Amino acid sequence: MFPSLGILFAALSLVRSVPVQQASGRSKVLLVSFDGFRWDYDQDVDTPNLDTMAAEGVKARYMTPAFITITSPCHFTLLTGEYLENHGVIHNMWFNTSSGVKLPYYTTQGVNSWWDNGSLPIWITAQRQGLKTGSIYFPGGRAKYRGEEVNMKLVEPAIFNYSNETNWRENIDVAMKWFMVNNLDFIALYFGEPDSAGHKFGPDSVQRKNMIKQVDRTIGYMRQRIRESGLESKLNLVITSDHGMEKVIKTNEIHIKTVANFSFKDIQFELLDYGPNGLLVPKEGKLEHVYSVLKNAHPKLHVYKKEEFPKRFHYANHPRIAPLVLYGDPGYVIHGRFKVQFNKGEHGFDNEAMNMKTIFRAVGPDFKQGLVVEPFESVNVYPLLCQLLGITPEPHDGSLKVMEPMLR
Repeated sequence: MFPSLGILFAALSLVRSVPVQQASGRSKVLLVSFDGFRWDYDQDVDTPNLDTMAAEGVKARYMTPAFITITSPCHFTLLTGEYLENHGVIHNMWFNTSSGVKLPYYTTQGVNSWWDNGSLPIWITAQRQGLKTGSIYFPGGRAKYRGEEVNMKLVEPAIFNYSNETNWRENIDVAMKWFMVNNLDFIALYFGEPDSAGHKFGPDSVQRKNMIKQVDRTIGYMRQRIRESGLESKLNLVITSDHGMEKVIKTNEIHIKTVANFSFKDIQFELLDYGPNGLLVPKEGKLEHVYSVLKNAHPKLHVYKKEEFPKRFHYANHPRIAPLVLYGDPGYVIHGRFKVQFNKGEHGFDNEAMNMKTIFRAVGPDFKQGLVVEPFESVNVYPLLCQLLGITPEPHDGSLKVMEPMLR
């Protein structure tokens, strides 16, 4: 009797240990973002691991991010399939136009109300449909959405070296553990490079090129760990980014304070000195004056009333957008009261500018091999992820039809 019970218990234990994916046929998905990876960064550096991934999977010629081309908004587009005016994460910084308070990127990550603005990221959608998800440093991963949060998460410290290659490998190991031990179905994994190198040293610098070599080594390690974990036939790996990078032009700069007939005394709230993007709330009765003095103030500066902002950006039709919206041409950042921006590389520019385009690579059991696809918008990544996970998406701005040619 006892041996029979032992065999029965062992059999039941084996049944319980079979991953849900194997039983249902659904593959797992690892979404990886290397912040600020411009579409052509692999063309001036040897990238054997990226090249192998392209040969064994799918490569897009480039991907067009959402506008404005900065970190949190563009990552939330990947997670929701929505343009900024629909998902509401319109900036890296939380701000209040009445009090004038602005919070930096890291603090804003923990402000639920900034993220929980009516749109559900794929983590929550997947969990509501029975899947288990994780986030490792991914923008939006700290927040709660309608009271729900991602099943498992790692959050980077407030003071953190985004270029630490040892930490990169540790986080990859964590992801593999979560897939194998905790049986997660979807993990979003974020790396803060090559963005930091592009900002500090410029997109054409040796330091940026060396960082691409580090990214490529990391992709090699990631794929090695996927194989070692026995996940190669069960996991779809999607590698992408949020935006590109542009060299900052230091001559004939845009400096709002020096504009003739402009005064900050006419401004109730300003969000300036953040790359090429700006939002202004003029004081009551001052809108027309501020607009008239700024609209032709600099040949590289674009100034619009909110309701007249070009529709192609899918940006301005949201309550969080201020009455006046500003952006600079590629290479030109907007200085406000003082010149406090010293980066050699910057982003946030028009998403149609080639240097704002970014990468897309994918490999795994559901992707074709050796396929190069035409460019597409980043809003289309979300329906692709939902298709790979076998879940019903929330309303979004993307199209699965755009992505279907890359699937088996």
